[in-house]
Amino acid sequence: MTRKVLIVDDSKLARMSVAKLLTGLYPDWTRVEATNADEAIVLIKQGPTDIALLDFNMPGRDGLSLAAELRALHPGMPVALISANTQQEILAKAAEVGAQFLPKPLTEPALGAFLAQAEAQLKDAGA
Repeated sequence: MTRKVLIVDDSKLARMSVAKLLTGLYPDWTRVEATNADEAIVLIKQGPTDIALLDFNMPGRDGLSLAAELRALHPGMPVALISANTQQEILAKAAEVGAQFLPKPLTEPALGAFLAQAEAQLKDAGA
């Protein structure tokens, strides 16, 4: 099944890197990209999105804030928080908002494991 994945990162290079990994793993999936939390919310409200991949450090609201908002809008949406900041506090806050933490630099095995888990979760929910 084709899925729609939201990639949110203020760095164009980082978005391109995530998009390349995603395309390598699931070439038939659709992706939409946003540079910040506000753009992401606009995209989410424009149409259904299945999975969200969020950078932690962004201008304005950070990825944790966005993850919490996305989970409130779409409780069943798999969300990953991507960051090089692996402090226990960040990991705990990601878990609190229902986001899986993926360390930067993002690798294909890490993204692949998250997406396989997300796909299974969505299928179990009938999505």
